[in-house]
Amino acid sequence: MEKNKQSPIARRKFLRVVGTTIAGGSILAMAGGLVSKLHGEEADYYWQIDPAKCTQCGRCETHCVLAVSAVKCFHANKVCGYCDLCGGYYRSNVKELNTAAENLMCPTGAIERKYVEDPYFEYTIHENLCNGCGKCVKGCSSFGNGSLYLQVNRALCKDCNECQIATVCPSNAITRVPLTTSYKLK
Repeated sequence: MEKNKQSPIARRKFLRVVGTTIAGGSILAMAGGLVSKLHGEEADYYWQIDPAKCTQCGRCETHCVLAVSAVKCFHANKVCGYCDLCGGYYRSNVKELNTAAENLMCPTGAIERKYVEDPYFEYTIHENLCNGCGKCVKGCSSFGNGSLYLQVNRALCKDCNECQIATVCPSNAITRVPLTTSYKLK
């Protein structure tokens, strides 16, 4: 008979343990479903820079999780003045207008200048050379039409849950926007 008395206690303990395990498992399953749903929704968003807010602070170059930043310089050709003395191409106060490295704004040589006709030049950004430093953008905005601007290249971006650049951006220019939203252009 003592066996029967211990049996209901053991059974209750067993049921309590199983019940707790099932309840805990259900909560974990629901949480997992919620996380996967959120992750699926996150895939429909990407990081974007608002050129109107960007201050060209240089943090896009140094804070991206990639070795070479996913932020690149883009060129709004329709806005460009095709200037001979381009503030995004040349440093200010250069002694001679030549293509010597010490005279150029871009430290990586990502901007190519091609003669069109006097006094106009066409500027092309070589994305594979651009490091996202923003020096050319700052120069173009200060001394030109502002046709150069920074933007996150979707093809390169890892779409980090919390973009490291966005966390240090002093002007809050980097936000997560729906994939259906087009790039903000200058």
